[in-house]
Order: sequence, then structure tokens, then C-alpha cells
Amino acid sequence: MTAPFEWTPDARELADLELLLSGAYHPLTGFMGPADAHSVAEHGTLADGTPWPAPVTLALPGDHPAAPGDRVTLRDPEGAPLAVLTVAERSGGLAAGPVEALGAPEHGPFARLRRTPAEVREELAGREVLAVTMRGPLDDLTEIEATAGELGAAVLLLPLAFGEGGPAVVRAALRARDRLAEGTGDTGGTGGAGSAVKGVSVAVVPLAPREDHAVDLELRERVAEAYGAAEHLAGPEPVTLPGPPHRRGLVVFFTGLSGSGKSTVARGLRDALLERGSRTVTYLDGDVVRHLLSAGLGFSREDRDLNIRRIGFVAAEAARHGGLAICAPIAPYAATRDEVRVMVEAVGADFLLVHVATPLAECERRDRKGLYAKARAGLIPEFTGISAPYEEPDDADLVVDTTAVTVEQAVRTVLDPLLQGGWVR
Repeated sequence: MTAPFEWTPDARELADLELLLSGAYHPLTGFMGPADAHSVAEHGTLADGTPWPAPVTLALPGDHPAAPGDRVTLRDPEGAPLAVLTVAERSGGLAAGPVEALGAPEHGPFARLRRTPAEVREELAGREVLAVTMRGPLDDLTEIEATAGELGAAVLLLPLAFGEGGPAVVRAALRARDRLAEGTGDTGGTGGAGSAVKGVSVAVVPLAPREDHAVDLELRERVAEAYGAAEHLAGPEPVTLPGPPHRRGLVVFFTGLSGSGKSTVARGLRDALLERGSRTVTYLDGDVVRHLLSAGLGFSREDRDLNIRRIGFVAAEAARHGGLAICAPIAPYAATRDEVRVMVEAVGADFLLVHVATPLAECERRDRKGLYAKARAGLIPEFTGISAPYEEPDDADLVVDTTAVTVEQAVRTVLDPLLQGGWVR
């Protein structure tokens, strides 16, 4: 049964939620409050002295109305209800309390392998279990074969599938399973010295990595124990080599006041890239998006932020598949621009923020659409630069002032770094 309040946790919190509900975080039954989180971070124990390696918390914004005693429905990004949090404490931006599932979670790739500790323990009952947690491929399986043989243990491969690379880790686990079962655990995996392991299982675990490597390893150990492991091996950390820039997704995000020239420069950049023909280009102009993707939105801060998030989402999807997206909204708020950067980088793409820093006086002098005159007359409320703020970026990768340069010169100012950085050939 859903609760009167609701919230959508972020990706890391959703992963933690699934592990709380499945029992993989035993003995935890809910999200920690500040006292437990602080104690864990400082001493490696909960406030009551129970050992635990890493904080497991849920952030709830200060303006969320839920109070201690209230129940909050936690939903996934598509709006599906996953669990109910009974708020025991709200402090320091955190909401603490036990969680209860609202039904079986729905999963994407490899849903059949998303098994709970109880299911795996039942399957492997009566056997010693060697658990291997994985964040990347297992090229050499000889240590696993030797340890399993020494213990007479079944092998449980636990691919830690979190984020964009999750499916690849699961595929690596399935390949390792087949090689272990066939006794082809040498580095080449083609039939060298090795003995077949009797009993190899795979269970996908959505464990998000922790920044502190020692904490991450200890948390993996605890999860392995929850799955019934008598012995745990941590697979090697993956070595990630980014592809060449011209094959990576890229978002060029222009921001600036109305009339600053950002749309003109952005269109010029699009045309220059199309003439070169080396990249697939998606162009998202602020005004065009307003008429289509964000039709019906106003100009309150909330609506402005939602408009930028929508642009960021589309741009990130284009970049996810190796495309180059050009965005040219006003994007007046730093926090929302940061959100877009995070969206883009989360899919493995690059992000370039271009501040078109043409001064307000010059923008108002141009006033091609007559908007500044209407804003000064009070006919347009919440107009950026006049009656609504514009937060100038302090993290721009490029700054362009179009006051005294031609369109061609301004475009070249942006295109040259793309060529020098290898994003465009």
C-alpha cells in the first residue's frame, strides 16, 4: 500500500534500497540517520556498536513535508512504487527509518539473475560457498579454481552491476561461469590447465562502488556473507581506457543571457560540424525546445529547471550513443547546469560548458525580439537579467563575448578547442 508522501531517490540510493529490501545489507533494515552514518564513517560501527563499513543514507530536501512518523512511497524514475519508508528521524538533510517492499522489483537486462540472498542460500544449502565479487572481467580464473578445490566449495559469482557498465559486468560473469564449469580457467580461456568447478552460480548485485577502496572491499565482504559465503574473493578492479575523443559522445552546452548570441553561435557551430561531416550532430535550441519538448511550461524557477533537465536528458541520450549534441538555452541557474553535466558524464560522454558572456547592456541594446523593452515595462515577469537572476558560471570550459567579434570568429573560438581536443576531425 502506497503512502501519502512520495520521493524518487537517486541511482545510488535506489541501489542501496534494493539491497536493503533483498537482505543483502543484513542486519540493516532501513536507511541510517546522522548518528549511525557518522559512527560508521568514523568508527566502522553503527551507533549501537554493530560493525558496518559504509553509510547507507537517503537524502530528502528540506522542503519535503514528510515528518517523523510519516510514510513515504519511494519510486523509481519511471514512477513505479518500490517501497515505503517509515520516517523515524529527519535531520541533517537525511530521512532515516525502516523500509518495506511494495512488490517484486522490475529489472531490465538479466532480470532472471537478480536473485536475493535467501534464494541463493536455499539453492546452495549444505555446500561451502566461495563468493567472487566482480566489477570487471575475470581473465585468470586459476585462483578461483584452486580455492574452490581446496575448500570443496561451490562458486558464486556476484557481478556488481551498477550504472552504465552493469550489463557488461554480468556478461563477464556469465563467461567466467562457463569457463569455470568447463575447466578452462587459464588466462586465455581456451582449455589450458584447470579443473572444472562443480557448481557455479551467478547472482547480480546492484552494489554501487564506494570512493574509499578499503570501505568498498569491506562492504563487498558483507554482501558476500549475506549470500552465504564462507570465503570471499574480490575480483580485480577494471581498467577503463576511454575511447578516442572523436568516438566519444559530447555535449556542447551554451549558456548566456537572451540576446547574448548563444543561439547564433550554436547554430554556426552546428553548420560548421555538418559541413565537416565527421560527427552526428543534434541541435537543441532553447526556443525550439520550449515549443515542443517543454510546451506548457512557464518561467518560474521550477519550470525553468525542468526545461533544462529535459534538454539535458535528450542531449545525454544523444551522447550516450556517440553523438554530439549542441544545446543553447539560457540556463540561468548553476545547480541545474551542474545536473546536466552529471547526466552527461554518467553515460560516459564528455561535457563542454560555453558561457556566452556578452554583457547585459549589449544584449539589451540588440533586443532583436523586443523582450528587454517589455521586461523593463513590466510586461514580462521573471525575465532573466532584469527581474530574474542569471548565475554566471565559474566552471565554464570556454567563455565567449560576442560584443566585438563576427559570428565566424565566435564560432571559430568554440570549434578550435573541439579540433584540438580531438572531438572533431
